[in-house]
Amino acid sequence: MIVCIVGKSGSGKSYICKLFENMSNNIIHLDIDNISHDVLTYPEVYNNLINTFGKSVSNSNSKTINRRALGNIVFNSEKEMNKLTRITWPCMQSIIDNFIYKHYNNIILLDWQLLLNTKYYYLSDIKILVESPIELRKRMTILRDNINEELFEIRDKSSFEFNSNEFDYIINNDYSNQVKEKVKEIYDKSIISR
Repeated sequence: MIVCIVGKSGSGKSYICKLFENMSNNIIHLDIDNISHDVLTYPEVYNNLINTFGKSVSNSNSKTINRRALGNIVFNSEKEMNKLTRITWPCMQSIIDNFIYKHYNNIILLDWQLLLNTKYYYLSDIKILVESPIELRKRMTILRDNINEELFEIRDKSSFEFNSNEFDYIINNDYSNQVKEKVKEIYDKSIISR
């Protein structure tokens, strides 16, 4: 079973996944954001990014991608974001496919803001949208990613707008006990029953 969990940056997708994971050893979480960071270290991806975006996105002394510099380019332009996607997505998709194949008998939680743009959204058995108040999302993202408010605003403006009608469940995450109860309800009603 594949459970697709999406939401804007800082909405608490990973927190929701952790709550699900605590309910069963058969539930495993794949944070696709981590994969998107990992593939930046692949030599072919690194070289392609430098050729596409220039040396300004490189930490030249360590031959790694400066994610902040790259983010400043791609979060301001859909065209530039599409270039990044064309370079990184084939590697990411291969990793995700292998993970799903390897863990076929598990309940797989796929967590990523951009899942709606992928085949995994349509392959998923359950689709969950995580929403959270913007001030809470801002605070969480600034703390997690060590960015300033201005960079958060740029990211947030470029993020996907979700249609709640496209999801089986919506979790309004404020980290309260009601959120834990909602996750348990989804688990009991739609996951353990399968």
